[in-house]
Amino acid sequence: QVQVVESGGGLVQPGGSLRLSCVASGGIFSINTMGWYRQAPGKQRELVAVVTRGGSTNYADSVKGRFTISRDNAKRTVNLQMNNLEPEDTAVYYCNVHATVFAGERDYWGQGTQVTVSS
Repeated sequence: QVQVVESGGGLVQPGGSLRLSCVASGGIFSINTMGWYRQAPGKQRELVAVVTRGGSTNYADSVKGRFTISRDNAKRTVNLQMNNLEPEDTAVYYCNVHATVFAGERDYWGQGTQVTVSS
């Protein structure tokens, strides 16, 4: 049973920083990409940042230069360092893990963590 667990959300003032963390566990043979998505009220879920097993990264234009994604393959963790946060970053953030398991390649999602940027 694969589990994906996020932590680190909260309330922060504009210009502040937060660090999100995610760990995957369970019957995983290997993890391909790991990433963060977010969904604001009334909007569709969107990609924030993704990192491949080899360390290549891709960011949404709206977060480039402010957010940094990193992963530890041995620990099966992915982190998102968010700096200079803006009210528009307010959303529920979800960790995504694209992994190879016994049944083949699958996508797994965490339960989500709330990030609120407000003064």
